[in-house]
Amino acid sequence: MTQHPHRRIGDCSAFADDARVAVGSLPEVVTALITMDLDPRRVFVFDDRNGEVITLNTDEDIAAALTAPPPAPATSSAPVNLTVRILPRQMAWLDEQPGGRSSAIRRLLDAARRDGAGAAERAKQTAYRFISMLSGDFQSYEEACRALFSGNADGFETATAGWPVDIRDHARDLARPAFT
Repeated sequence: MTQHPHRRIGDCSAFADDARVAVGSLPEVVTALITMDLDPRRVFVFDDRNGEVITLNTDEDIAAALTAPPPAPATSSAPVNLTVRILPRQMAWLDEQPGGRSSAIRRLLDAARRDGAGAAERAKQTAYRFISMLSGDFQSYEEACRALFSGNADGFETATAGWPVDIRDHARDLARPAFT
């Protein structure tokens, strides 16, 4: 059985009622659920990287989850061809940059990654998806959402204080990057 009480965020987390029952890779979580005699169709399994529910409605879904490959690394050095539409004024600016358009775009993307641009917004969306599935009926849910999207860490902590411990702690862990 794969339970990691010391590991707060994994690739996936499973919740049965108000309790987090497993955390880890998707195959680890599904194996843990089966070992605990919990039907994966009756448990919420979340992708902790984006807060989305992983659908395990059929035997085929469960079999696929048991053999799911590990998630692809976030970075790759392989070149990717991508079509992006930009405005003429943006194109003119790119043309003026040292090394040309592609080099300027690569530098901008690398700078954004270094600066963590977008990390706070991704954390907000991830935490929101999670809490909207499990906390929508909880007291202070709306206050928690307002605090999350306004970047108010203290308000989020206060609003989630009365929630079931596992859900509260997981929501806070997912939201933490939104407040830094």
